[in-house]
Amino acid sequence: MTSRFDVLIIGAGAAGLHAAALAGQRGQSVLLIDHAPRVAEKIRISGGGRCNFTNRVVGPEHFLSDNPDFCRSALARYTPADFLALLARHRIGWHEKHRGQLFCDEGSRRIIDMLLAESAAAGVEHWQPCKVLGVEHTESKFHVSTDRAPVACTSLVVATGGLSVPAIGATDLGYRLARQFGHRIIAPRPALVPLTFDAQTWQAFATLAGVSLEVVVATGSGRARQQFQEDLLFTHRGLSGPAILQISTYWRPGEPIDIDLTNGRDLARELIGAKTLSRQQLGNVLAEWLPQRLSAIWLARQRLDASQPVGQCPDRDLQRLAGTLARWQQVPTGTEGWRKAEVTAGGVDTGELSSRTMESRRCPGLYFIGEVVDVTGWLGGYNFQWAWASAAACARALPFPSGAPGDSG
Repeated sequence: MTSRFDVLIIGAGAAGLHAAALAGQRGQSVLLIDHAPRVAEKIRISGGGRCNFTNRVVGPEHFLSDNPDFCRSALARYTPADFLALLARHRIGWHEKHRGQLFCDEGSRRIIDMLLAESAAAGVEHWQPCKVLGVEHTESKFHVSTDRAPVACTSLVVATGGLSVPAIGATDLGYRLARQFGHRIIAPRPALVPLTFDAQTWQAFATLAGVSLEVVVATGSGRARQQFQEDLLFTHRGLSGPAILQISTYWRPGEPIDIDLTNGRDLARELIGAKTLSRQQLGNVLAEWLPQRLSAIWLARQRLDASQPVGQCPDRDLQRLAGTLARWQQVPTGTEGWRKAEVTAGGVDTGELSSRTMESRRCPGLYFIGEVVDVTGWLGGYNFQWAWASAAACARALPFPSGAPGDSG
């Protein structure tokens, strides 16, 4: 028995759930499937369980893609205000944190329940777990073989996500389907991920694991240079924290990252100015601006005596010390990989998709939305906003239904 639907959506994450509800509300008969046993796991674990579901200010400048303008249309037509209106209808409270990040008051489960409720109210049929075994396209129909039953549909939406966090079910299915229909894939790589260093290089800093401070971090050169001012966290294997997660999306193997541990302050001027406090030791003065453990290790590496009264320190030593802190350059050897990456950079080449509808230019009726597409947002709710916006662009563009769902032999 072949089950027939207007729309089959593969992937019950943020983008897939939202697209299913919106398509169903337009009168489409929709089937939503996912191979994982649990729905929307990335929503559940995001934001420490509070779900950083969007950001107050969202624009194309907050996204990385081989085609930077691709995301502009979808983001303009489904904004953070649209998603907040949806939350308001479900009486879901939220609050704003650092740099415009919006979080759910009652936890990420409320967002998942809202999306499921929207889908159910729209008549969406949901098969989970359900694996896709194969896809064929003949004339104006897609024929999808699954481990539950064969499905025929007019529109096929791929919302399978990327390769990050394989422990919750990430696979390369979306990329395989894209290639099957002739699409180019921008090489996927871990993004929003901690950076690592070889053990010998990092030995001197491994004891700083757990130390955190706000820094300015940058990578790249010329017009490609990117910079963030956020918190950095030392780990046993390298660097993490929001600053590093942000810059990791732009970092390329072999390139250095530049870190200003003074966070943009004129530390040389302040240290020289502190010489009037001649009885204070250099280590204690430096620890007023830096974490004490970092201060101690840095002074030792610069062969400066932490117990020396700052008033007795030559200006040139204080200037050199400040300079090494403001211009700390390191070359990571890698990242913590897919296991620790929050998202996937790269994906289905946007040059072969419509920016207004997310529809394939190679195969009419085939759509790609969310993380599977080569659009990667900054840390701070941007990737969820891309999921909502690309889902809305797709759902609004689906052809009006020609019939109702049902089964036939």
